[in-house]
Amino acid sequence: MILVNDRYLVLTPEKVVIRYDLAGIGPRALAQIIDLLLLAFATIALLIGTSFLGVVSAGLSSLLSGLIGAFSFFVYFIAFEGAASGQTPGKRAMGIRVMHADGTPITWRGAIIRNVIRVGDLLPPPYLAGFITMFLNERSQRLGDLFANTVVCRVGETQRGFTPAPHRAGVHQLESVVPELDRMTLAEYFAIKRLCDRWPYLPPEEQVRSMQDIWEPFRKEHKIENVSGVHPIYIMEAVVMKYGRLKKLV
Repeated sequence: MILVNDRYLVLTPEKVVIRYDLAGIGPRALAQIIDLLLLAFATIALLIGTSFLGVVSAGLSSLLSGLIGAFSFFVYFIAFEGAASGQTPGKRAMGIRVMHADGTPITWRGAIIRNVIRVGDLLPPPYLAGFITMFLNERSQRLGDLFANTVVCRVGETQRGFTPAPHRAGVHQLESVVPELDRMTLAEYFAIKRLCDRWPYLPPEEQVRSMQDIWEPFRKEHKIENVSGVHPIYIMEAVVMKYGRLKKLV
């Protein structure tokens, strides 16, 4: 994993180099300001709502207000990054997202770790530690990114053009076109699965190159036919689901 001209290069286990554009401090700071403003409005609305409970129970209202004030900051960032593929509303507005340093989508565990460590960034003066850490490492990682092994990258054009099928469990509707996978190995399974996971975040040229370097050799080796009018990524997901279920991996 190296950095060349603000472009983050990841060498995958399949020996394919995938490139991501790192987000600068400017877009990240603006995204943070947007998120903090939205969070402030939401927190005030919640606090006003809980104040009405004081008519019934002053103790309950005080407890809820304290919990909202203490944890809303962390819940906001963890919930959005974990559920929305690494994008809070602010990050979406600025066209950036969080992902793991190996190029895979951020997990709930990663979202929790990087945002709990925000406590270090908030020590007086606020965010100074985070800015210093970002300046001192080539991948612009703040403290939370270092602990969670995540980076913040610009969103590629592919986000506006294509989204892979959201199949994660059960039987894929295209499994019928996938032959028996008796000779498929676990290493091949992880290679195809990683490509499926990374697909939405890859620039178009990387999608084409990864398809040629990873999918096409596999497809020919296992005699998997293309389907007219169906994007190969859906066939790849069908392969992942079929093999994963047969081997009890999903």
